[in-house]
Amino acid sequence: MRRSAPLLTAVALLVLPVSLIPQDQADHADRDHFERTVRFDGKWQTTVSCEPSRGALGFSYRFVSEVKDGNFHGLRGTEGQPSSLLIDGSINGDGMGNLYAAGKTGSKEFVPGTDTPRGTDFGYHIKAHFDERHGTGTRVEGRPCTFEFVKQ
Repeated sequence: MRRSAPLLTAVALLVLPVSLIPQDQADHADRDHFERTVRFDGKWQTTVSCEPSRGALGFSYRFVSEVKDGNFHGLRGTEGQPSSLLIDGSINGDGMGNLYAAGKTGSKEFVPGTDTPRGTDFGYHIKAHFDERHGTGTRVEGRPCTFEFVKQ
C-alpha cells in the first residue's frame, strides 16, 4: 500500500484540469501578439501637422500607412528623396505605439532655422496611442508636431 501512494499522487497530477496550471510568459506574449494583430492591422490614414517654429512655416499633410502583425509602416514621398518621411515602429497590445520617423528635408521655408539644405537627413521619436479605429501621437524631439491616425 505504501508504494501506491506516490503512484496515485502522480496520476492525480496528470489529470488536473489545465486551467489550474499557471500560464507562463510565452503564453502571455502570444496573446499580446494576437491582440495587436486583430486590433490594429489594416490601413491607417496618417495626418502629420507641425506648428511654425524658429522662422519655419507650419505644415500638414496626409498619407496612408499600414499596420501588419502589430508593426506600423508609413511612407510619404519616395524613401531617401527630399520631402520624404518614413515612420516605422510597433503597437503594443495596450495601444501604446513606439514609432520612429526619419526622412529628408524639403523646401527650406518649412525647416526651422531655414539654413538647412534641401535633402538633409532628420529623425525623431513619436509617442503614440491607438484604439481600434483612431490614434494620436506627438513628436518627442524638435519642433511641436501632432499625428492623427484613422483606420480605413
